[in-house]
Amino acid sequence: MADIFDVIADGTRRDILQFLRERGASGEHGTSVSHIVAELQVSQPTVSKHLKVLREAELVSVREEGQHRYYSLSTAPLDEVDDWLVPFFDDGIA
Repeated sequence: MADIFDVIADGTRRDILQFLRERGASGEHGTSVSHIVAELQVSQPTVSKHLKVLREAELVSVREEGQHRYYSLSTAPLDEVDDWLVPFFDDGIA
């Protein structure tokens, strides 16, 4: 598995994660690549490339229906980021 910090270092991947988070909060059960392309105004090949990286890092899950694929956010891998960040907020050093 790729280093989670390397995966989320890319701005386009963070934008995709943010978009999927917002869609999931509104009750959506997956978002198509075409919706991500339209929202982010990034080419389909670029979005697909980034979704592959996010999928390999287990940050997104994919549900296939026929020829369509629907992506959802999987937050569990972000626990590593959270675990790393928390001490910076808890130790009171300013």
